[in-house]
Amino acid sequence: MNALEWRATGGLASIYAVRMLGLFMILPVFALYAQDLPSATPFQVGLALGIYGLTQALLQIPFGMASDRVGRKPMIVFGLLVFAAGSALAAAADTIHWIIAGRALQGAGAIAAVTNALLADLTRERQRTTAMLVLGIGIGASFTLALMLGPVLDRWIGVPGIFGLTVVLALACIPLVIWVVPPAPAKRAAHAGILRDIRRVVADGQLLRLDAGIFILHAILTALFVAVPVTLADDLGLAKGHHWMIYLPVMLGSLALTMPLIRLAEGRGHTRAVFLGAVSLLAMAAAALIWGQNSVAGMVTALLAFFGAFNLLEATLPSLVSRVCDTSVRGAGLGVYSASQFFGAFVGGAAGGLTFQYLGATGVFGGSALLAVIWLAVAWGLRPPVAQQLPAGAD
Repeated sequence: MNALEWRATGGLASIYAVRMLGLFMILPVFALYAQDLPSATPFQVGLALGIYGLTQALLQIPFGMASDRVGRKPMIVFGLLVFAAGSALAAAADTIHWIIAGRALQGAGAIAAVTNALLADLTRERQRTTAMLVLGIGIGASFTLALMLGPVLDRWIGVPGIFGLTVVLALACIPLVIWVVPPAPAKRAAHAGILRDIRRVVADGQLLRLDAGIFILHAILTALFVAVPVTLADDLGLAKGHHWMIYLPVMLGSLALTMPLIRLAEGRGHTRAVFLGAVSLLAMAAAALIWGQNSVAGMVTALLAFFGAFNLLEATLPSLVSRVCDTSVRGAGLGVYSASQFFGAFVGGAAGGLTFQYLGATGVFGGSALLAVIWLAVAWGLRPPVAQQLPAGAD
């Protein structure tokens, strides 16, 4: 990548990672915290985790389409302010219902599609996978750090304090948007309109396969974090302040696994085979959690396989979408993709909480494995994208 691409990628990856750090720090501790709130049920706990995804899903397309017309940066700044307001509401909440409201407002700052679209705008097609991978690595590093810090910070400042820290992190991203990320490309002339853009995007069978994939991936992830922290605490007797000792080696090991697989997929043209292999590994890892939930070694092994597959798929999917989607509707295409991602988080949180309430952790793990098998069937017809033709002299 050239200097401009590195600046764009580094700036946007930093914004993504810093913003997501606060969200991720909640995951390993929220279920244990919320189950002690007055009248909270496992379903409400799962809903609080997932409701963020519902408002994200509803607003990704409007944010993406608005960014096509008024500019990427203004929409990112606006979304960060809304996200900070939701974090402040959740920090002040003392009931599960107000936490659900705060999480819903957090999700209304729906900037994922806009961020991905801006990164795609500022990078060349053949460098985009590298840029998306850097973004994915930043998110993965944020995830790793958050899973380590969440249980530690919970002991010092509690879950409300973590929500408060999220406000600070969101506001800290705004100067990065304004002064670090390069200027966005000039706004294009308005084209045929929102409905036509969406029709073009949803009529593409290859894009729909990718949208279904990100839906299932984040449904599984959110459902697992309803069950895994409680399993570690109640079934394995691991104090929540020590959960980082499980998550840290799992995430570091999974990231080490991801890099060579990305090189194999992109550098040697085995994208489809590696992609389908990762979905298969996801299904096997979720199923392995059923048998591994009674031992630390079993949980670590299954989670290592799960996050190895997750990191690869999380880095690969947005790159595939940006390469399949026509540039004139990239904001809309990534909007539909991101809406699918966050709607999956909502469904996974709500369904995971309901399943855990009646079937326990085994039901959550088994349902996650079944979802991954369904994804494998959907993804089987995926074709690797054809590289776009570069203009003469472009490099």
